[in-house]
Amino acid sequence: MELAQRITGIKPSVTLAIAAMAKAMQQDGKDICSFSAGEPDFDTPEHIKEAAKQALDRGKTKYGAAAGEPQLREAIAHKLQRDNNLNYSAANILVTNGGKHSLYNLMVTLIDPGDEVVIPAPFWLSYPEMVKLAGGVPVIIDTDSSTDYKISPAALNAAITPKTKLFILNSPSNPSGVVYTRTELQALAKVIVDRDILVVSDEIYEKIIYDGVEQVSIGALGEDIFQRTIISNGFAKAYSMTGWRVGYLAAPVALIQAASALQGHSTSNVCTFAQYGAIAALEGSQDCVETMRQAFTLRQQTILEHLQAIPGLTCAKPDGAFYLFINIGNTNIKSLDFCQQLLEQQQVATIPGQPFGADDHIRISYATDLITIEKGMDRLAKFVRSQI
Repeated sequence: MELAQRITGIKPSVTLAIAAMAKAMQQDGKDICSFSAGEPDFDTPEHIKEAAKQALDRGKTKYGAAAGEPQLREAIAHKLQRDNNLNYSAANILVTNGGKHSLYNLMVTLIDPGDEVVIPAPFWLSYPEMVKLAGGVPVIIDTDSSTDYKISPAALNAAITPKTKLFILNSPSNPSGVVYTRTELQALAKVIVDRDILVVSDEIYEKIIYDGVEQVSIGALGEDIFQRTIISNGFAKAYSMTGWRVGYLAAPVALIQAASALQGHSTSNVCTFAQYGAIAALEGSQDCVETMRQAFTLRQQTILEHLQAIPGLTCAKPDGAFYLFINIGNTNIKSLDFCQQLLEQQQVATIPGQPFGADDHIRISYATDLITIEKGMDRLAKFVRSQI
């Protein structure tokens, strides 16, 4: 069978593959300390689950509007106005099958073959693959610890060509956890407006920030940048709803209408009763979000204390998300080999930096309990000391 060229060039998700490998080893009875999963380990809050149960009891089990339940679209628009100072209405919202699906819909709707999309590295590994699936060309701009893993306005401006259509911004970032400041975003916004391109702001980790850091949406910085901004977000990270598959895209009406037409011919509507859980997430108490954020804060502090005592590893303190992006360059081991050997020798599952665009790093998730963190960090230290 001859597969389409667009598929044969796509790389499988390394994060999902390693998480699956770790789970298989656990099922075989091995004591695995897994730092691979990009999902909170908490249960979905009760009031959200109860809303979905009530929706089932009310018969919310039928097809719905492809763009999403009207009540949820209104709730998302209200949330964006209240929390992010973004003046959207329900007509600007498309409900999607998770945040990842919102980005895929965007790429297929917006990108023509040959269009360039600027992506700072390290990047979430699915960004370039989505661009390529749409026929676009990912333009990767390297950053490192000397720039706090952030792209500068000069670097963005230099990367833009007549073929550039879109810039992908992820703040807080996966995998680095960096959060762009208001001043930094204003400088990037000026380039975007001056060069007349679009920006998609992936804000899936917006609620998971630390030490009083301000999360700013770039579209809130003025009318000119707002008109060029597209927002991707969802419920997976902030509300521990990864399996619910509810996300959304916010954008100018013409783009939302086009993406809705695409969705109408692909997945159609998002699971109907799950959308009622999402409504409860936005309209109910936000105490659950803060409880999880405080737990992540303690876990981050614990891991950083351990890492400081491991020779050869360096790691900046992240301002958001629930990952640490660790520089392993001093071990002289590439990230894929490092992660494979660490899993085989010490039963610790981590994610190589290579598919994120940084082969001298690994990513660890602290979306796990403190006991696993303590045990896993001891094993990591033992492994590293055996290598250097």
